[in-house]
Amino acid sequence: MSRDETAAARDTELEKDRARYGLIAVVMSNLAIAGVAIFGVWRLDGDKAVIVGVLTAAFTAVSSMTTAYLGIKAISNTARSIALGSASRREPAHTPAKTPVPDAPAADAPAPPAQRAP
Repeated sequence: MSRDETAAARDTELEKDRARYGLIAVVMSNLAIAGVAIFGVWRLDGDKAVIVGVLTAAFTAVSSMTTAYLGIKAISNTARSIALGSASRREPAHTPAKTPVPDAPAADAPAPPAQRAP
């Protein structure tokens, strides 16, 4: 296995680990937020106005956390694919030699636009 293949395999494993542990962190945070909200609702003994506020705040926190993770992950994946794509474009590709094209006759060239008189 060459160095490039080893580095690519290491990078792939690193990306998998980042995705796995990032997702675990988001899920654990969401569960903690949900647990605190459930405990808060249980302790409020039916005060509906405060329960609505607690549940709204919990829903906002969970949705913000999840959206932020997914957005950052999507941007990271996009940037990585662009970087890998531009790296392959920078390497010169083997192109076959082009055959020279004979010069076109001057008669086939388009005429320049007519000049206007002042």
